[in-house]
Amino acid sequence: MNLHEYQGKEILNSFGVRIQRGKVANSPAEAVEAAKKLTEETGTGWHVIKAQVHAGGRGKGGGVKLAKNLQEVEKIAGDILGMHLVTPQTSAEGKLVHQILVAEDVYYPGDSEPEEYYMSVLLNRGTGRNMIMYSTEGGMDIEEVAEKTPHLIYTEEVDPAAGLLPFQARRIAFNLGLSGTAFKEMTKFVTALYKAYSDSDSSLFEINPVLKTSDDKILAVDAKVSLDDNALYRHKDYAAMRDTREENPVEVEAKEVGLNYVDLDGNVGCMVNGAGLAMATMDLIKQAGGEPANFLDVGGTADAERVETAFKLILKDPNVKAILVNIFGGIVRCDRVAQGIVDAYKNMGTINVPIIVRLQGTNADIAKELIDNSGLDVQSAIQFQEAADKVQKVLADL
Repeated sequence: MNLHEYQGKEILNSFGVRIQRGKVANSPAEAVEAAKKLTEETGTGWHVIKAQVHAGGRGKGGGVKLAKNLQEVEKIAGDILGMHLVTPQTSAEGKLVHQILVAEDVYYPGDSEPEEYYMSVLLNRGTGRNMIMYSTEGGMDIEEVAEKTPHLIYTEEVDPAAGLLPFQARRIAFNLGLSGTAFKEMTKFVTALYKAYSDSDSSLFEINPVLKTSDDKILAVDAKVSLDDNALYRHKDYAAMRDTREENPVEVEAKEVGLNYVDLDGNVGCMVNGAGLAMATMDLIKQAGGEPANFLDVGGTADAERVETAFKLILKDPNVKAILVNIFGGIVRCDRVAQGIVDAYKNMGTINVPIIVRLQGTNADIAKELIDNSGLDVQSAIQFQEAADKVQKVLADL
């Protein structure tokens, strides 16, 4: 589950991580009031107006701007709110901005120049350990840094039994070239950041940039946070932060009815039971010359109602030109699945795309007879290759 910047900062702040303070606003008038209160609380004279959407690169799309007075706060807020923000991480349509964050200016003059760093905490799947990735090249796309100057990216792996040790936090501060007060501040920042990541059951904490201010404070100017959905039952307060407006509406609908659905860009819809079989089915579609339009796992219960719901979800995608149903009957009997498909088809009326059904396992032969004798425009298959051939033929005829 992805969070907005202001929500990620709330979590960071709760664990003692210093953040760039700000207030959320839903209208230009609220933005002005937020700016006034922020000035009273922090003394900031300028304000940074940030679009709150689930996408990086907001500044490149015009979603982050500096306001030097209240009139500019109101105008910039009015410009950003309601815009479709297009960034390198959004579609061509962009994301509609519903909220903005009015934040304090932290790039004030002082005894030293402000410095920006990159830092993230995530799981290294290769080693099974959490990892802190960091760089002196903050404020830039980390992909660009990795491509052009990979030697400027450092990593620190954390033993899950011992946790982050003090010498590791100090090594990070040293590699970033810090000393004195800034060095001590960075070690505290890193330690608190790792605790926030671990205790919140997150899958990613990305801070870009981490800022050393002109008076040697270390703080998070941005916060990109992804929480592990599987652990949300332990964090009811975090679960309440979900903003479904930022998510694919079909995926949200599927989640509400207990289906595992991920929208993709292809032309062949998939309905499968089991994640492993779903991945193999997507490979099958690509080998047949198509592209999977979705990942949809109906799980172990494939009755008529569930199958009908799955069909409706798949058909909401106008790019779907064919549907492949690939079910392995182990716990669930293939004949019951076949009857569910027939009933769902009849309940829905006309389905204007070809459907290929491959049922294998318990009572697969009975299931094939049910499909073949249904009188419906549904093609049955038993073998994987047979299903692949039928998908290929259907796509060739389009």
